[in-house]
Amino acid sequence: MLLAHALDLRRLDLYLQFERVLGEPELEAYRSLIGRRGAGAPVAYLVGRKEFMKLDFEVTPEVLVPNPDTEVLVLRAITCAREHGGRGRVADVGTGSGCIAVALAHYVPGLEVFASDDDPSALAVAARNVAAHELDSRVKLFQGDLLEPLPGDLELICANLPYLAEGPERPPEVLAQPHHALFAPEGGAGLVLRMLDQAPAHLAPGGAVLLEVDESIQNALAGHLSPFTSHLWHRDLQGHLRVLEARK
Repeated sequence: MLLAHALDLRRLDLYLQFERVLGEPELEAYRSLIGRRGAGAPVAYLVGRKEFMKLDFEVTPEVLVPNPDTEVLVLRAITCAREHGGRGRVADVGTGSGCIAVALAHYVPGLEVFASDDDPSALAVAARNVAAHELDSRVKLFQGDLLEPLPGDLELICANLPYLAEGPERPPEVLAQPHHALFAPEGGAGLVLRMLDQAPAHLAPGGAVLLEVDESIQNALAGHLSPFTSHLWHRDLQGHLRVLEARK
């Protein structure tokens, strides 16, 4: 992937041009990428792109790298949206690159999607991804804290908020991503708890909130689920509890 990026080729072209001799400028560009990767830089930052839900997204160091486990949340959100006839108002809170908002609008064309983030640099990346997928008319971006800038009467609220605790040693590839998008107070549960407290007031009757979380904060959430009539958990590709679904 890095060699194809350095040479501005498709990966297939590497095989089609197998006997091509590289010049020193090309080798130097490739060595630079390899060095940065060896130091822990995510591949997505080096090539500037990442596939998510079979869609292509621009990714910069201002946003988290889209994670395959987050597709569990999006797939469940698509199912919930289709249960409402594929229409309605949906929020993506802490949108980052905009991958969740764009995927929802792409796969459920009847949705109106509101996406928020408190970081203007992340919103700039999200805006470019929304435009690249020609979804400006259905995905609206807002700057602000959690649900504060968004309207009410939402059928669905989705969020992949920071949920890691400070302290434990993390791989360089994790630490290369924006600190404020990874770590949260109260052992990692702080922002998720605030989100659960805000969500009922913004949900339409029968609406649901879908939150990506880590198993380590599961117990901390229990006391904040009483405003909801029901809740359940969805597991990720490794079998870990990953997505909390709570219904109003």
